[in-house]
This record gives sequence, structure tokens and C-alpha cells, in this order.
Amino acid sequence: MIRRAAFTLFAWLCLTCASIAQTTAVSSLTFPPLTGRVVDEAGLLSPADRASLTMSLADLEAKTTDQLVVVTLKSLQGTTIEDYGYQLGRHWGIGQKDKDSGVLLIVAPIERKVRIEVGYGLEGTLTDAATKLIIENAILPAFRTGNFAGGIKSGTNLIIQLLRGDAAGPPPAQVRAAGSSTQMPVWLVIVLGVGGVGLLIYCSMAGGAFCHALLQILFLLMLSGRGGNARDRPSKFSGGGGSFGGGGSSGNW
Repeated sequence: MIRRAAFTLFAWLCLTCASIAQTTAVSSLTFPPLTGRVVDEAGLLSPADRASLTMSLADLEAKTTDQLVVVTLKSLQGTTIEDYGYQLGRHWGIGQKDKDSGVLLIVAPIERKVRIEVGYGLEGTLTDAATKLIIENAILPAFRTGNFAGGIKSGTNLIIQLLRGDAAGPPPAQVRAAGSSTQMPVWLVIVLGVGGVGLLIYCSMAGGAFCHALLQILFLLMLSGRGGNARDRPSKFSGGGGSFGGGGSSGNW
């Protein structure tokens, strides 16, 4: 009886110490700042690659509300890519809070590890089997030849296809319309242009503060017509508060 109680106490102490050690290890991790949809801490991508990926990821979120972030790391800091992956996803809050619709494509070149980390809400779409196939067939073959950009882009494209369901199809009409709905109509630009020329001729002859004020207003209107496209306005990317629980798959090369 005493021996069993002693064994139980010993086992409890071991589990407690292991839990404390794991918590301490996780709490000591540092994470790169979420500077955008592509966080290339390891410097594996060119500026053109980052720009192209960012456009694709932004388009995915606009159409599905799912958030996919590509991240390359300088180091896993002594932990596994699985532990680092879900902690990073939680730290950044990738995915919508009410849907947990976030995904991370994580590359750690020093440790030669890659992982697709899937948020709770997308585990039914990006299953462990599906993410494993993407890693094995699209990412690792390129990585083994040193083509990191090619592997990352191929893997990202396949993830997007699964999330969208019909990635080969054209963008929805409402998305195309959204891009142009904020532009000033062409006829109005023409009217303002013709009126501006007439006003300029009149003011050059008449002068005065009134004409000067009118010219300023006209100039501002023309600027708004040229710069009114909402897609050209910079916006800071941030996670939507999603959470992760360790879904996804990993690979190494």
C-alpha cells in the first residue's frame, strides 16, 4: 500500500516537472513580428516573390475570409516545428476569431523542417493527409534542389486551391466590381477636365482670390479621381484572433 502510494506520488511529480519544463520552454520562445502576409525572417524569398505571394494571400482572404501566412524562420530555438508552429499561430492570432480559419506555411531552413499549421476551423478542409501530400509532392522536391522560392510558391498555391475549392475558376464578379466601384466615373473626369480648362482661362484673365480657391478645389477633385482606388491604399495586416491546436503536417529534407 505504501509502495503504491509512493509510486503514485513519484509519477505525479514526474508529470508535474515535465509540464513545468514544457511550459517554461514555450514561454521562452521569441516570435518574429507579424509584418505582413509573408514574413521572410530567413531571407529565402526575393522582393518579387514576396510581393506575388502577398497578392495571392490577400486575394484569398478577400474571397474566403481565410488567412494564410507564409513564414520562414532563422531558428526553431531548440523546440520542434510542431510546438513552435501552433504557438506562433496563437501568438499572431491568424484566422478569424469566430472561425479559427488560419493557416501557416512555416519553413525552418537551418533545421531543414517545413510545416503546414492548420487552425481549428480548417482542419476538416486541410486534413493531415492533404497537408502531408502538399508537403511531400509540391514543397520538398523543390527544397531538396535548393529552390526554396519554388517550393514555397507551389505549396502556397495548392493550399489556396483547397481553401477556395475551385481555384482554377475566374474571380467572382463582385470582387472585380469592388476594385472599380470606388473610382470616379470617366464622364465626370472629362467634365471636370473641360471645366477646369475653361476656369483656368477665365481666371487667367480675371484673377482674384475667388478664382484661386476654385482652382484649388478642382485640383483636389482631380486628385481624388486618380487616387480613389481602394486597392492602392496601404493597409496594415493583422491576425483576426484565430487559434490553433496542432493540426497539420510536417516534413524535412
